[in-house]
Parts: sequence; C-alpha cells; structure tokens
Amino acid sequence: MIRNLFALSLAVASATALAVAPGVQASTHGAATETVETADAATGTIVDVAVEAGSFTTLIQALEAAGLVETLSGEGPFTVFAPTDEAFAALPEGTLEQLLLPENREQLIQILTYHVIPGEALSTDLEAGEVATVEGSPVEISLADGVMVNDANVVTADIEASNGVIHVIDKVILPPQE
Repeated sequence: MIRNLFALSLAVASATALAVAPGVQASTHGAATETVETADAATGTIVDVAVEAGSFTTLIQALEAAGLVETLSGEGPFTVFAPTDEAFAALPEGTLEQLLLPENREQLIQILTYHVIPGEALSTDLEAGEVATVEGSPVEISLADGVMVNDANVVTADIEASNGVIHVIDKVILPPQE
C-alpha cells in the first residue's frame, strides 16, 4: 500500500512543472567537491548508480528500510538530492538508527521522498525558488553562491542515470514539521 501511495504521489507530483533557467551552472558553494564514481548511465537506474558509487551506502540502506528501492529503480524520471554517507553521519547521534526502525518507516519515507523531485532536472534546469518534492513540501533552490537545496550544498551535480539524475548534497534535508 505504501508503494501504491508513493507511486500515486509521484504521478500527481509529475504534473508539477519544473522551472527552467538555461545557462545556470552548478558550483560547490566553496565546499570540497566530492568525487563520485558512477555506473553506466545508459543501463543504470538511480539506485544502480548510487550503489556503484560507493558513497551512498547509508542512503541505500534507508531506501531499503523504507521500501523505496523498487520505486527509484522504476521508470521515472526522478531527480534525487542524494546525501552522502558523511551527510548521514552528521545527523545527531542515534537519529539514523531510530529512523531505520520498522515503527518509524512512515517518517523515513517522508524524509527520503523530500529528497526527490519528479522529472529530470539537471543543474542547468534549476531556477531559484521553491520546487515541489514527492513528499509534498517544497524545497528551496538557491543559486546565489553555488547550488543549494534548503541549507545543503550541491557538491556534485548532474550524475545521470537511465531514469533520472542525482545531485549529491552535503546534508540530509528534513521536511518542514507541521
């Protein structure tokens, strides 16, 4: 049922238009650019590319716990703002362990889907302002000093996959609390 709701959310969110600003270039906002090895984008889904990269083991573990691997291996297209293992390690002690518990699956799904926008948005497609996420709440894209998503820096942009694109971020972003 969760996957069906997620798929429905994706279908509804896919109708959301993405802002396009040709010529916008991604930068690292003064952060050290991470080297991320990628799988062959022609054959690798977002999940395949993330697994192959080796710097997203925590993200993959969280996607598995949330039951979202199949969805992000699906047709797409998706744009994923992917926190690295270091970004997850920077969460307050015990936070990740709590989120991975079966009883916190819904909260984990909310957080992970907050990192996904429908459609494929390369860095050159991004425009400053709010963009709706699959979770339902918008993220704030800033281009003033590099590309930022809320308060996370995009440290590597435009890692293409067969079903979308990954932008590597240096923080786990959290949806607004009601």
